[in-house]
Amino acid sequence: MHINTVAVRSSKKVSYLTRRLTVGTLLLASLITAALARDEGYYPVQELLVTGETVVGEKIQYPTTGAPKITVAVVTVAPNSQAGFHRHPVPLVAYILEGELTVDYGEKGVKTFRQGDAIVEAMNAPHRGMNLGSGVVKLLAVYVGAEGSANVMLEK
Repeated sequence: MHINTVAVRSSKKVSYLTRRLTVGTLLLASLITAALARDEGYYPVQELLVTGETVVGEKIQYPTTGAPKITVAVVTVAPNSQAGFHRHPVPLVAYILEGELTVDYGEKGVKTFRQGDAIVEAMNAPHRGMNLGSGVVKLLAVYVGAEGSANVMLEK
């Protein structure tokens, strides 16, 4: 085989390998860019709450029986009204959409939450929400429950 033929074949192999390496590098770069975009929050993300405890310092405990069940609800509290004392056997994440909600936690104190506040509500501490104002209070409630577990239990 002539030396020029070998050089041309080697050049073609190098060119082929270079193209493959370039395509592979571009593919890897695009995957990394996509992963970084996702991790960096491609869409703007504003974390409202990151916690492992309820508003009164209890460790969050997930239900251990039944299939997982998420319930999402908008709760409306009328002006000058209050709920009875109750507990939540499952974690409840609440976000105040409108108004101001005052919650009586008994011996754990009283706390007031306003529009834009996010909380993990008390689970074992009996409490009651009160709307002491003249406008409605609306909150988004997300219960992280399980089949067969109540989201709310009234105190007797």
